[in-house]
Amino acid sequence: MESHHRQSYWRANTTLIRNLLIVWALVSLIFGILLVEPLNYLSLGGLPLGFWMAQQGSILVFVVLIFIYAIRMDHLDSKNNLRK
Repeated sequence: MESHHRQSYWRANTTLIRNLLIVWALVSLIFGILLVEPLNYLSLGGLPLGFWMAQQGSILVFVVLIFIYAIRMDHLDSKNNLRK
């Protein structure tokens, strides 16, 4: 049973990491590269939105995803009685 418990914990951990990296990659690729031209018709703080997403947006999304990861892992650890 211990082996199954450990496997389910790591499966949940790697699934969370995979999903967060997919979100970050999509935001970076889609908004930062592929949709730059359409987004440039909008502006944010006097700068074209496409430029802003390519320069700052993906970084901010990455920081938010770090906090989401920390919160979700805290819940996962407490659920699996791994908190110290």
